[in-house]
Amino acid sequence: MRVFIAGGTGVVGRRLVPQLVARGHQVTATTTSPDKLNLLERLGADGVVMDGLDAMSVRRAVAGARPDTIVHQMTAISVAHAGKADLKHMDRWFAPTVRLRTEGMDNLLAAAEAAGVPHIVAQSYANWNGIRKGGWVKTEDDPLDPMEGTAAQEGMAAVRYVDDMTVKAGGAALRFGGLYGPGATDDQVELIRKRQFPLVGGGTGYSSWVHLDDAASATVLAVEQQSTGVFNIVDDEPAPASEWLPYLALCAGAKPPMRFPKWLARMLAGEVAVLMMTEGRGFSNAKAKRELGWELRYPSWREGFKADLT
Repeated sequence: MRVFIAGGTGVVGRRLVPQLVARGHQVTATTTSPDKLNLLERLGADGVVMDGLDAMSVRRAVAGARPDTIVHQMTAISVAHAGKADLKHMDRWFAPTVRLRTEGMDNLLAAAEAAGVPHIVAQSYANWNGIRKGGWVKTEDDPLDPMEGTAAQEGMAAVRYVDDMTVKAGGAALRFGGLYGPGATDDQVELIRKRQFPLVGGGTGYSSWVHLDDAASATVLAVEQQSTGVFNIVDDEPAPASEWLPYLALCAGAKPPMRFPKWLARMLAGEVAVLMMTEGRGFSNAKAKRELGWELRYPSWREGFKADLT
């Protein structure tokens, strides 16, 4: 199968390309930087420079690859993290990724239609952003939290846009949990080691995690099976911050995290950080395991954090 990966040099793309190549697929992967074409070649892909926000650039790249499936992995999260996390101003911090999840999505869908590409798989998001009502663990049938009135509102709208447009096009939206693995959590670990990543309130908010290799393997299955619909791509153990954050600190060789009351965290880091740490909802992976036949290398973040950091 010919597979086109938009965003091949990101943390997921770097794990996804080799998995697809190893299973016999012909992969074309994009980068925004000519300097990274050699990396894509080493991973086994045909590299192409593409600007996901330039409709003509996307159309040329897709037409040249003649793929059977397009995989949308374009984000600017690594760029955002390089400038350090800013949840207090998440609207500004994540603005480039919002554009790639909306304008970039539109450009890929238009290019797919023009080139006759029948299938698309897109990266979505399911970490702590389940609707803040009812139980702590949500399925694909539960709505995502719109986070209205917060700095996360635009970002959450972009996630829903990816889901809606992908399903409308007959593709698969893969809602990745909090990604960890090589290069994915370096900024968080740095803050933890500096004791600048505190527990907020009782740390009762839930999150769901997934290792990069498991996110990539789920994507391979969705590509090969030409899957449709929305899937939560998370591990088996959604957990409150009061459990995963101290354990991540332990694995990182850091002191236990400090504890901040909600009023202080709200003042320093903003409302989104408080909601995430105290009211966040995690996700179930039952549908992905059942319908994709997905098997995780790291069923729990407990195994994955330890393997990644020790």
